[in-house]
Amino acid sequence: MSRRITLAATLLAVVVLSMGTARRDGQDLSGTLVVVNKGPGTATIVDVATGNRLATLPTGQGPHEVAMTSDGATAIVTDYGPRADGSTLTVIDVPGLRVARTISMGGHTGPHGIAVMPGDRRVAVTSERSGHVVIVQIADGEILEEIPTGHPGSHMLAMVADGRMIYTSNGGDGTVSRLDRATGGPTATFDVPPRPEAIGVTPDGAEVWVGSNERGTVSAIDPATGDVEEALAGFGWPYRVLFTPDARRVLLPDLGRHQLRIVDRASRGELAVLDFPDAGPQGITLSPDARWAFQSLSQEARVVIIDLESREVVRSLSVGQTPDGVAFTTRTVSGSAH
Repeated sequence: MSRRITLAATLLAVVVLSMGTARRDGQDLSGTLVVVNKGPGTATIVDVATGNRLATLPTGQGPHEVAMTSDGATAIVTDYGPRADGSTLTVIDVPGLRVARTISMGGHTGPHGIAVMPGDRRVAVTSERSGHVVIVQIADGEILEEIPTGHPGSHMLAMVADGRMIYTSNGGDGTVSRLDRATGGPTATFDVPPRPEAIGVTPDGAEVWVGSNERGTVSAIDPATGDVEEALAGFGWPYRVLFTPDARRVLLPDLGRHQLRIVDRASRGELAVLDFPDAGPQGITLSPDARWAFQSLSQEARVVIIDLESREVVRSLSVGQTPDGVAFTTRTVSGSAH
């Protein structure tokens, strides 16, 4: 009996160890990734488990960002255009591996930053040219709200978890706008270092981080007091700001130095710096459990998967040329590689 128990325990340990190894190298990770490719004007759908490219779909010119509904059924792409002159959103039926529809933004050209709003029926989109955040109904493309930011060059947006407050980075005059959807307009303006682009907000709205392309810094804004202070420096181009859902860590791709910086939010100390020499790290997203990060490398036509526990790259996925925005769902999509 003792020998049987020992043998069983040994076998169990081997199984657990094997599962742990697979978990650490990402081989048991499944789901679907949607990646926009700026140069060719396409979106690539990838099976994360196999690495197969399931489809490459046409979008408008110069797609930059993509957002996905929480059920993984629909992805919405901003067709920014070659010179911020695009005027459409491309809606993708992810399980169907097809373009479902194209939404006209009318006079709201240069759509760029995008977020799916609570309820999965609407998206908030910046129009860089018109200086608005536009609330669009996904199903039929109806424009429901047009919220002026009050400032030029509103490029990116960040939205609190409940969707009531939206922040925009305004590259035209070095400001951040806070938009209250209840009032339909800006309720505060924060002066920040020049040429802000990357922006993120904690899910509870307690803190906003914004990058300065001119100074290579990232500032932290306290919306309650209006205080703006430098949180980090030494960037070449702080391309994006992404908080983990618990707001404890911040992921900051640096396109200028070809790095990903992972930072502890409270101490603002670096937890890790991942180097991607000449690879062009741009768009980034997380798995829902924040265990995995997906980082696009625009100069290498691939997305790398990063284990945020070990802070190491564990896998690489081939996508289209000049990838930028990325969106991930745990939903598995069936289909054949294209």
